[in-house]
Amino acid sequence: MERNFLIPKSLLLFIPQTDFSEEEYLAVTSALKRERINYFIASDATGICVGSSGLKVKNDIQLYNIHPANFEGLILVGGSGARNYKGNQKLIKIVQEFDRLKKPIGAICSAPLILAKAGVLGEFAVCYPSDKPELASFGVKYKDAPVVEDGRIITARDPNAAVEFAESFAGLIKKR
Repeated sequence: MERNFLIPKSLLLFIPQTDFSEEEYLAVTSALKRERINYFIASDATGICVGSSGLKVKNDIQLYNIHPANFEGLILVGGSGARNYKGNQKLIKIVQEFDRLKKPIGAICSAPLILAKAGVLGEFAVCYPSDKPELASFGVKYKDAPVVEDGRIITARDPNAAVEFAESFAGLIKKR
């Protein structure tokens, strides 16, 4: 599917510049394509993003060029590289703006920690199991489930939950 800014309901899909979860990325993009939901890839620098096993993905948009009003929702792909963005103030502000605009936000694996840092998580969320203590430090209760939907926020535990996560997120977008 050709991606075009003029297509309604386009999503922003953030992936770490390095060490993103390829399994999560591929599951999410496949589900979005199946559901005919347009998306754009974003990262913090221009050029190529490299996954944890070497998959190369060209990003469409740099963080500094993102305007949340132009998108229907935001997904943060996890992987070990996502941990490097917990302190990225630009990404945190983008997450907060999506939340302020009441748009759906999703995160998988370690990426829910970015949502926690941005202060947008509800009462419950799920993340990669080793990140549970850090999630709790933000006052969010860990729910032991593959995918947790709390209002407009959807979180997923790990790559094994990526397909269920992507289908849940696509359903949320289609309801809007």
